[in-house]
Amino acid sequence: MRLARIETSDGPVTGQYQDDVVHTADGTYEAGIDGNLLLACEPSALYCVGRNYAETLEQMEYERPEEPDFFIKSPASLRGHRLVDPLSRVELTYAGELAAVIDEPYHDLSEDEVSEVVRGYTIMDDVDALDQQGRTARKAFDGSGPLGPWIETDIDPTGIDMYTYVNDERRQEANTELVLSDPYEIISYLSKRFTFRPGDVVAFGSPANPGLIKPGDTIEITYENIGTLRNPVVGANE
Repeated sequence: MRLARIETSDGPVTGQYQDDVVHTADGTYEAGIDGNLLLACEPSALYCVGRNYAETLEQMEYERPEEPDFFIKSPASLRGHRLVDPLSRVELTYAGELAAVIDEPYHDLSEDEVSEVVRGYTIMDDVDALDQQGRTARKAFDGSGPLGPWIETDIDPTGIDMYTYVNDERRQEANTELVLSDPYEIISYLSKRFTFRPGDVVAFGSPANPGLIKPGDTIEITYENIGTLRNPVVGANE
C-alpha cells in the first residue's frame, strides 16, 4: 500500500495513494486538482548513512567503515518534488537513496524488531554541495533532501533494483543487495544511539556514480516497487 500526504483546502491529509488519488476516511483528493502532494512524512530528524556501497568506496577512494558511517540532516533539509539550491553552488551533486520512515517512538531495537516500527520505504536524493567545507555544510542545507513521492508499506527493502536519470540519461544503476549494511542492521545500530520519533527518516546510502547537477536539470530516482522521485533543480530565486 502507498501512503501519501496532500495539501487541501482543509489542510494536509494523509491517505492511501492510488492512480493520482489520495483516499482518506473523509473523502478522496486528486493530486494536482484538489491539491499538491506534500512530503510523505514530517520527521524530527533525517539519519543518513554514507559509504554503504562497495563500488562507491572504490570510485570515491573512501576507506571501508568498520560500522555504519552516519550524519544527520534537519527537517529544513527536506523538500518534496523540488531541489532548491539556495546559494547557487557550482558543485552540486545528486545521490539516489532508499529511505525508511519510522512509524512509532522507539529506542534500542534488535534487527528482528525493526520491521515492527518501520511505516514503510520511500526515496531520497541526498544532495551534496562539494564546494562547501565540512559534512554538515555540504549536506544539510535547505532543500538538500528531496523526499518522496509516497511511502510504500508492503515491501522487502533488500534486493530492490534502482536507477537514477538526469535529463533522461541513466547515471546510476544498482540493487540494494549490494549494500555493506542492510536497512535492518542500520536502523538497529542507530536506535541504540537515538530515540526514533514517528516520521523520522533513515536513508541507506547511494550507489556509485553520484554526479554534478545544475539549475534546469531534472533528476528521476526510481526504486523498484516503490516509485519514482522526480525533482527539478531550481535556483535560489525561483
